[in-house]
Amino acid sequence: KGLRPQLFLHLDLHGRPCRVSCRGALRVIYVDADACPVKAEVEKVGTRHGVKMFIVSNGGLRPSQNPLVETVIVPDGPDLADIWIADRATVGDVVITGDIPLAAKCVEGGAKVLKHNGEALTQANIGNILATRDLMADIRAADPFRQGGGKAFSKADKSRFLDALERELRSVKRA
Repeated sequence: KGLRPQLFLHLDLHGRPCRVSCRGALRVIYVDADACPVKAEVEKVGTRHGVKMFIVSNGGLRPSQNPLVETVIVPDGPDLADIWIADRATVGDVVITGDIPLAAKCVEGGAKVLKHNGEALTQANIGNILATRDLMADIRAADPFRQGGGKAFSKADKSRFLDALERELRSVKRA
């Protein structure tokens, strides 16, 4: 017989099926960890909320001793960490990434997405952000002598991120 609408089938970490309510349930935090400046902050806030976290990269990270944190090392290759996260992120999950195409896939799947500076990526803004990213890539490609890049990650960015993550975790729990 079918599941009730507010329930969905999920496999636990051992591959066993379990029923999980998506109403008011924060399931998982996924962190696209390659070049992520807020891994420690995610672990701190996620631990305070008792949420399982997956830190996903293609290597070079020291595994956390925290039982709520699972370090996932994917093989070297373009976007394999992104694919791993996008294949799993769904309603009730929070994804931390600076990768706009990954963010678009996760938003489409129903996950909440935050950039490292605390900016929320949603259905309402992801299209414009993706288009701007593509436009800027074209501009950079047209001018190979262009110097400079984005602004440096600041203490204010870290503070905005912590506030935004706290708000997202509380909103998912209340939903």
